[in-house]
Amino acid sequence: MRIALFSDIHANLPALEACFKSIEAQMPDAIYCLGDLVGYNIWPNEVINEIRKRGIPTIAGNYDQGIGLMSDECGCAYKTEPEKDMGKISISYTNSLVKPDERRYLRTLPAHIKVEFQLNEDNLNLLLVHGSPRKINEYLFEDRDEKSLLRIMEQADADIMCFGHTHKPYHRILSADPGGTPRHRHAINIGSVGKPKDNYPKGCYVILTINPESSISNKAAIQVDFVRFEYDVEKAAKAVEESPLPNEYAEMLRKGC
Repeated sequence: MRIALFSDIHANLPALEACFKSIEAQMPDAIYCLGDLVGYNIWPNEVINEIRKRGIPTIAGNYDQGIGLMSDECGCAYKTEPEKDMGKISISYTNSLVKPDERRYLRTLPAHIKVEFQLNEDNLNLLLVHGSPRKINEYLFEDRDEKSLLRIMEQADADIMCFGHTHKPYHRILSADPGGTPRHRHAINIGSVGKPKDNYPKGCYVILTINPESSISNKAAIQVDFVRFEYDVEKAAKAVEESPLPNEYAEMLRKGC
């Protein structure tokens, strides 16, 4: 089975449209969205409805949760006062744009999706979250201590855990030998469609391939392909500059940071 996973669109409609075009060319068996549909750009309703009309199973991101509740907080870990001030403008502007029906959709999105595969003698559990299984806005960066990341996955009973939120894609394989039996878990950050932060402005999503022979004891049980796609970055950046949003968000799109 080939599964397309995407996340963190952040109201960037040109990026989402290009993402869908790329995904359609891949012809996956299933598609999931890991949240943060809104914020930081001018098309929150359009992004929501593009995903809804395709019937794509979607979980809530921290920004979706904030807008769904019409809160003035998005659960983002802004580090400086200027970042906090910019964030306040973004969530206020997004709240002013999102329509009642689209807000109800955001408010009722599930927190997690779990898919269990029964391929061989053991089950293979795929868990989809936005930040982490523990908290919607917890950041799981690539340099997370291995014991900590492994503990999070063990507590969530996840053999494959896919997540977003940091906007920085990576794949880590965590191995252990409980009772002398090797067990391998996969932590996969699927990157961001509409607001990359890895100094690469192209959007990103993942194609996850699960084979009939996949099992928890096989380190190469799954295949993870990070797909980078081009989109009209300038259109998205100019939309920011022509809105009440801070111009800094436009430069972030151009630089992928």
